[in-house]
Amino acid sequence: MQPHSYVALVTVAALLVYVWMGVRVGRARAQSGVAAPAMTGDPILERHIRVQANTLEWLPIFLAGLWLFAVYWNDLIAAGLGVVWIVGRILYAVGYVVDPKKREAGFMIQMIASALLLLGAAGRIVWTLATVGA
Repeated sequence: MQPHSYVALVTVAALLVYVWMGVRVGRARAQSGVAAPAMTGDPILERHIRVQANTLEWLPIFLAGLWLFAVYWNDLIAAGLGVVWIVGRILYAVGYVVDPKKREAGFMIQMIASALLLLGAAGRIVWTLATVGA
């Protein structure tokens, strides 16, 4: 059985990026004086919260695609696309907080990486079922 070590490292890195986003929410709360459980009241805090929430929305799609691509195609290519996804999420996070209009490049990068992983895995699964039968 292949260990998928590269994909495992990328998974850990992606989760650490998510933790980093949570820390940024905490810092924004402290700087704005908006205490939990409030979610509104300061535009910068709201942007940090939205970045973290949007990342959480994409994590299941990304992680499922990442691992399925690694299993059905190639660990190294999956890991490479995973790094691209992480870079996209960081660009999205930094851009969104500065100005919500600056989130698009990062969003598109991570969306394309996610699509390649998920659709690539799905295509290979269908191909396997059609040619091998299991």
